Amino acid sequence: MSDSLPPLRELLATAVGAVNGAERPGQVKMAEAVEQAIAAGEHLAVQAGTGTGKSLAYLVPSIRHAVGKGSTVVISTATIALQRQLVDRDLPRLAKALKKSLRREPTFAILKGRRNYLCLHKLDGGPADDPDDQVLFDPFAVSRMGREVTRLREWAGDTEEGDRDELVPGVSEQAWRQVSVSARECLGASRCPIGTDCFAEKARAAAGRADVVVTNHALLAIDALGTAQVLPEHDVVVVDEAHDLVDRVTSAATGELSAAAVSVAARRVGRMVEDDVADRLVECGEGLNMLLEDVAAGRLDALPEPLRATLTATRDAAHACVTALGPEQRGTEPDAASARKQALAALEDVHDTAVRVLEAFDTDTAHQRDVVWVTGDFGAQTPRPPTIRVAPLSVAGLLREKLFGENTTVLTSATLTLGGSFDALARQWGLPAEQSHAVKAEGAATDKEAPSDDWKVRWTGMDVGSPFDHGRSGILYLAKHLPPPGRDGLPPAYLDELKELVEAAGGRTLGLFSSMRAAKQAAAALRETVGGEILCQGEDSTMLLVKKFAENPATCLFGTLSLWQGVDVPGPSLSLVVMDRIPFPRPDDPLASARQRAVEARGGNGFLTVAATHAALLLAQGAGRLLRSMDDRGVVAILDPRISTARYGGFLRASLPPFWPTTDPAVVRGALRRLDAAAN
Repeated sequence: MSDSLPPLRELLATAVGAVNGAERPGQVKMAEAVEQAIAAGEHLAVQAGTGTGKSLAYLVPSIRHAVGKGSTVVISTATIALQRQLVDRDLPRLAKALKKSLRREPTFAILKGRRNYLCLHKLDGGPADDPDDQVLFDPFAVSRMGREVTRLREWAGDTEEGDRDELVPGVSEQAWRQVSVSARECLGASRCPIGTDCFAEKARAAAGRADVVVTNHALLAIDALGTAQVLPEHDVVVVDEAHDLVDRVTSAATGELSAAAVSVAARRVGRMVEDDVADRLVECGEGLNMLLEDVAAGRLDALPEPLRATLTATRDAAHACVTALGPEQRGTEPDAASARKQALAALEDVHDTAVRVLEAFDTDTAHQRDVVWVTGDFGAQTPRPPTIRVAPLSVAGLLREKLFGENTTVLTSATLTLGGSFDALARQWGLPAEQSHAVKAEGAATDKEAPSDDWKVRWTGMDVGSPFDHGRSGILYLAKHLPPPGRDGLPPAYLDELKELVEAAGGRTLGLFSSMRAAKQAAAALRETVGGEILCQGEDSTMLLVKKFAENPATCLFGTLSLWQGVDVPGPSLSLVVMDRIPFPRPDDPLASARQRAVEARGGNGFLTVAATHAALLLAQGAGRLLRSMDDRGVVAILDPRISTARYGGFLRASLPPFWPTTDPAVVRGALRRLDAAAN
């Protein structure tokens, strides 16, 4: 039927007109490439700069394919903001605009993990979640949670979708757990007394009927990791914000084990099995608690023998509890069945994570599959108990088998080429980096052609460029004259340089810092020396701070990681983006350091593969905050001189947009003063 539908270019023109947009060459190239990839069953990675209109470029061919073939296309995003943009704005307008051409209105739905939806059975008196030990002994926390649960009960009468993200302001994780269940805890629609009204089941049913299903990277990962199918049948996946895919999949595949988790599992199963069986698990939790208090936070390169013995005992005790539970008896009341499900889910989580931690140390570094570390923050205002975490060193195999092996996949972002090539991210995705072939758009940086291979998974990398003229719209200032960054906060020379830049820009500055400590230090120093208001992340919700920053051009906003990727402030309120240092992972970051070590054990360059790639991605994302509309002008300033002087500097610079570069501070300050004067 797709052959009888109007051609792509015609549909795209209709869609662009519906949103009052202008057709752009990069958008057309991308849309045609997406259509070709879907038709050929080959994978596609597309770098499309801000302003290209990439959402329409993948939505229009996806909708055409879904309607023509009677299939479903899954769109996966990393952020709630993009999910809401697609579901609340882009897709409704597209559906109406394309209805006449497609001879029916395309349908769409949003689908999240079950934990994101209100559980009416639990709300109606099903077994409640055990509160954390921290909550049990904190009367203020108990009182707050009680108020939040009361608010959730009131909200339950008003909501039509039961989606946690609809609730503004939100509630604590502990409160939400009192009214939600995981997939493993759910009774299932056929057994649940309120199954016909279940929000999660309604969302799944809507997704099953839709042409386009919008989800998130975490659920995409859960679908790939699980034995049960979470997403509806589909043949095409579009991964937007693909630069974040590996981190989100890694997070979904990370297991946690703490004394509190063992204690919760023991409490849940306590009334269902013999006391001596449950008591074994209780004792293991107490032993784990004592042991973890003496284990230093950080990566575990070897498993201390006492910890190994306790984890082995915990694994066996959890297994004994599962065995003692036995199969569910016929005729069990729903509440009792639900309580059993919750107990079983907690026990299996404890057992499986203990097994995974123990097995992580069974092989040498070069063949290690998981990395294990201990976290704990006793010095914080809300101390967190020590927890063992286990995460995959690589998710490339999982993605290669479950994502690229089963669907035609399109990956897109404004930042996919690092060092001028798709190779760095392709390796992380599990695609054969050296066998890709990249297509260059006129004026774009990427130009790579490599030989093909007989390997069955083939993909194309395409850089469609950007509508922005980076060389005329922005300056890249590399402060080569400054000293290398130190370990003890920002050097005085950095604060002086920052002050001069901010004064020249008349505020209008987004300061992206590698640590919250540095952001707070810079904010405190500049509040004493410059006139405009300095906002600092953590002093209010990030959303409100960004709103305040956008409304007042004389304001500066300083912060850390979430601002590197999450700020969209077009117009005169932002003309200077400052990055204090190259954002390498911390040397004590357990996952990054383990990945780097594993690459080196196999004879590779761990620093370039892991640390420099991580830094390049963040630098490119940070620099991307500057130009958000066609009229924007400004400066991206990097204070860390190593980007100019170190051997890896060329790789990092090649990952940045092609701004006009300079190392002359006088030139930069003059340009900022002219921009400030023009804006005023």
